[in-house]
Amino acid sequence: MEYLTLNNGMRMPMLGYGTWDVRGAAGRRCIREALEVGYRLLDTARMYENEDIVGQAVRESGLPREDVFITTKLYRPSAGYEKARRDIEGSLRALGTDYIDLLLIHEPYEEAPAMYRALEEACRAGKVRAVGVSNFNWAEYQRLAGACEMIPAVDQVESHVYFPRLELRQKLEARGTRMQSWAPFTEGRRDLFAEPALQEIGAAHGKTAAQTALRYLIQNGIGVIPKSSHRARMEENFALFDFALTAAEMERIGRMNEGASLFGWY
Repeated sequence: MEYLTLNNGMRMPMLGYGTWDVRGAAGRRCIREALEVGYRLLDTARMYENEDIVGQAVRESGLPREDVFITTKLYRPSAGYEKARRDIEGSLRALGTDYIDLLLIHEPYEEAPAMYRALEEACRAGKVRAVGVSNFNWAEYQRLAGACEMIPAVDQVESHVYFPRLELRQKLEARGTRMQSWAPFTEGRRDLFAEPALQEIGAAHGKTAAQTALRYLIQNGIGVIPKSSHRARMEENFALFDFALTAAEMERIGRMNEGASLFGWY
């Protein structure tokens, strides 16, 4: 595993397991399998309505709590200082844990500064280890960062080979914030797995197009949280740390950048 060092000194795995579409007993099994494969970062959110099974899967895994990095996020029902305080406690209860490793504001709501004060308060109280944001563009990030006491540790955004957002990553890092991708495979908006360039470059390393796409982001200093309910794909996505792309290969993949969101977020 490779890690990103956050602005408070914490180490966050560069590869995590996304849980947005896993639910119920089948979802809990998927999360346990991801932990068995070796994933140590689990990404959830109140919006996903599955914090409970994430916490259950961690406990059932037998792993020490400190070995698993848990990220969750507050969304629109938490918009406001008091609402955010209430829902931080709700997430702790749902997850069945004494602390959250990384707590994010899910979207750039008008009430984000008030929400963020509640996140900072929870961090000072030891209920949260690091705080940050999700889906904030540069202007939105600057407005929040100018009004907060704790610079966001992470901005989790759309990022993939068609829209890697390397300029945003550079600006964020200059302020002490790491970037993490929630859509490294485009969530099906493009058939990334059939891209000839990714297939050819991957073949040179004995890897797949998917592994090549993830490795490109990781070598650019961007954390990734791919999602899969199939153990074989989990294992494939996890096998990223025994090869490196050459400068020429990175440049070739970089030419795939179309400079525009596939989701209309930005």
